[in-house]
Amino acid sequence: MPGDASKQESPSPSRFVTPLLSLLVPGLGQVYARQRYRGAGVFICTILTLLVAIWYGVPGWYAIPAAIWLWNLWDAASLAEGKTRSATLPVVALLVMGLGIGWQATQIDPSALTKNLDRASSIIRPMFHPDFISHREEENTAWAAVLVPCGPNPPGPSNTVNGITVSLSPNCANLSDILILQSKGLWANAQTEIYWQTPIGDRLPLGEGHITPLTVTSDSQGALNAVVQVPPQALSAAPDPTLPLEHRVYLLQTRPLPGYQLSKNGNYIVLGIWETLFLALMSTTFGALAAIPVSFLAARNLMGGNPITLALYTLTRTVLNIVRAIEPLIIAIVFVVIVGLGPFAGAIAMTLHTIAALGKLYSEVIEGIDPGPLEAIRATGGNWTQVVRYAVIPQIVPPFSSFTMYRWDINVRTSTIIGFVGGGGIGFYLYQWIIKGDFRAVGSSFIAIAIIVVALDYLSARIRARLV
Repeated sequence: MPGDASKQESPSPSRFVTPLLSLLVPGLGQVYARQRYRGAGVFICTILTLLVAIWYGVPGWYAIPAAIWLWNLWDAASLAEGKTRSATLPVVALLVMGLGIGWQATQIDPSALTKNLDRASSIIRPMFHPDFISHREEENTAWAAVLVPCGPNPPGPSNTVNGITVSLSPNCANLSDILILQSKGLWANAQTEIYWQTPIGDRLPLGEGHITPLTVTSDSQGALNAVVQVPPQALSAAPDPTLPLEHRVYLLQTRPLPGYQLSKNGNYIVLGIWETLFLALMSTTFGALAAIPVSFLAARNLMGGNPITLALYTLTRTVLNIVRAIEPLIIAIVFVVIVGLGPFAGAIAMTLHTIAALGKLYSEVIEGIDPGPLEAIRATGGNWTQVVRYAVIPQIVPPFSSFTMYRWDINVRTSTIIGFVGGGGIGFYLYQWIIKGDFRAVGSSFIAIAIIVVALDYLSARIRARLV
């Protein structure tokens, strides 16, 4: 009707003005054509890519904002004609710029993979000969103490261990001093390794140049005499090199026995895997128990009834997001400082991260439940506790159980590296072996970790399949 002005159509954008505006300011023509969000996106993409190109100073990158600007003109002209162009070109341009700059930022150099083949071979080859089991052998060991540097109250001149008597003369010395070692009660005609042990447990070789082991053969009576020199590294880890501390000179004899046994590193691997499994178990258990009540506070459908509960919901969600954003490895560093080295610090860190992660997952399960039972309980006058007991819990038990098993699987993987910062588990030993260059032990730990992760992944998948 002529008098119904409210139903008159808005005038179409000008075919001349629309592209002209986008020529002057990218996206302005789209705004003029009543496509405000499209115009804002075009403007932001153009300006952002231009600033990035200026920042990096690479002439080739200016092609990206230029391409987006040209597409912006084409799009504006098309909108004036009532057509909408695909945004594929600007999206691809942004992706190309992102990948190109990412390539530079990460300093990717594929040729580096072939530059150090000798070094790579020295690391990888020992890993294919894992140090997990060894031939059984019997050990015969004894030691004598020496004070370095000399000071008051030196140890006795001799010491008897396992029927072996070892004496050092003198019984105190300074760096590079010569000591006379005498021993009796050893196995007869057997090779005996002699090495130095510092007060903190470091084992130092006493052979030529203090690089190779010192090996001496006992005589037919089980006695030997040797000359040893105080190694120059003996005080390298001492907090005060002038403070007299008790060091030890060890004698070690071995002889083979039938059969096989776990090697020394194999025992450490078993101990580390044992700690790793229980780190994951304890952190998952305590984290899941704490996450259950937290998840109800983080569920909007339960906490959106009044301003107080809504504020509590917002606070809970914020805390969960903050804690979840921090990697457990970083949290472990903090707790290593607070409680000291060991699996306790790792357990605390993983428990906190588990609470945050499971709290979010549990709350999303609660928010996605069928609202019918909730409304029915509320309609009968049920309070918040009754709604949770009779309408929420029956719907959440299966997914909660599934998410808990999945988190345990994740925690097993996480606990293998938490030891890199002193949080216990196999990672603690793995870090030491990498530092010392013992890649046979590294290979063994990789195999053990892979077996445990695969086995637990299979087990947890079967359990989740039964629960869901």
